[in-house]
Amino acid sequence: MNNFQSSSGILCDRLCGRLPRIAAAVLLLTAMPALAQQPAAGRVKVASGAAFIVRGGNAVPVRVGDAVYQSDGLRTGTDGRIGITLNDDTRVSLGPSSEVSLDRFAYAPAEGQLGFVLRVVRGVAAYVSGRIAKLSPDSVHLETPAAIVGVRGTTLALRVVPE
Repeated sequence: MNNFQSSSGILCDRLCGRLPRIAAAVLLLTAMPALAQQPAAGRVKVASGAAFIVRGGNAVPVRVGDAVYQSDGLRTGTDGRIGITLNDDTRVSLGPSSEVSLDRFAYAPAEGQLGFVLRVVRGVAAYVSGRIAKLSPDSVHLETPAAIVGVRGTTLALRVVPE
């Protein structure tokens, strides 16, 4: 065996042992810019008790000021409450033992991109319409397991009890 073969074998052993960590780091770094480039849909204004943002399948305890993105979920425990204000001034509040998903949020009036879809999975959610509902009422939907509510600029509360 020559010097090249023995040193390349050592190099391969070192790299191959680190390969899973290197691959994970590359995947993480390539995924981060996508989230960083996505503008926040809004911010958490009120949070108390057991309250979480569910992002990418991970539940993270929520803090006042945290950004909320399209496709985030919000979940509260038996003593939890969350209040968010979105960029168009839509307000959503959750009571205890509640869960919603912000399935769509588009607020770019100059480009004609307006849309809001909130899926209420369980619990109590209060909604106060913002500018999307005023500019494009047909693009606002509140979904529950049993119904889809079209909003024409209003304030409402929903209670969803899972079967």
